[in-house]
Amino acid sequence: MDSLDVITERSEPAVQRLVDITKRSKSAVRTVLIEDTEPLLQSIRSGLEFSEVYGLEHAPLPDDLLVACRQRNIPVRLIAAAVANQIFTTEKKPKAFGIARIPRPCRFQDLAETTGDLILLDGVKIVGNVGAIVRTAFALGAAGIVLVDSDLSSIADRRLIRASRGYVFSLPIILASREEAVGYLRDNSIRLMTLDSAGDLTVDDLAGIRERLVLMFGSEKTGASGTFAGISADSVSIPMNPAAESLNVSVSAGIALHARTRRNLTSGAGGTS
Repeated sequence: MDSLDVITERSEPAVQRLVDITKRSKSAVRTVLIEDTEPLLQSIRSGLEFSEVYGLEHAPLPDDLLVACRQRNIPVRLIAAAVANQIFTTEKKPKAFGIARIPRPCRFQDLAETTGDLILLDGVKIVGNVGAIVRTAFALGAAGIVLVDSDLSSIADRRLIRASRGYVFSLPIILASREEAVGYLRDNSIRLMTLDSAGDLTVDDLAGIRERLVLMFGSEKTGASGTFAGISADSVSIPMNPAAESLNVSVSAGIALHARTRRNLTSGAGGTS
């Protein structure tokens, strides 16, 4: 690989852009900082638009990241340690990071050409759990995720990007109100499955269902809200040791999605038709 330019001055415009983007702000922003090699690689592969990618002067960037940037014509520069300390004053400095344009929010119409199962998270607020589910959903062929009452204002939340390892940009993720989600389910007549400890079906039964499903998971404390009670739904349980109180919601989602892999992956149902 060719040698990379090194930013050594605080006055460099790119440094101020990085300082601005690391500040927490409630105002609307159009760019986001993607940190660490794996999230960067996956975000680049998903087609996210980057203005520039950076590394630390004394921490060489991996070749696969440099190749991905070159293929997408993304500029890459290094930053001197003294300048990096001024950018990341209170945080652990990532060895690789980049500035990307936040994509437009996904809408229900973005699911029109998809055929794989959908995940509906109702009241799941722990970002680490949401991120783990995003990563699993992408890996196991789900077509998209609907987040209701997640407390997230954008999928370009740096915590969610880290927790999902960058896969948050690789499939449609829709932030919706409960009313919007209920309307979508009614208008499209997609079979709803709620995960419940006292379900009528077991997770093994999911493998034999050929039609498209919406798999709904509520918070571990309260479960799914009553808003969806008016929609015809089947309940599904995961057999487990009765001495255990519950499973983590991301684990439950992974088990349910694994039962659906024959339909969502091997038959080509995942993603778009």
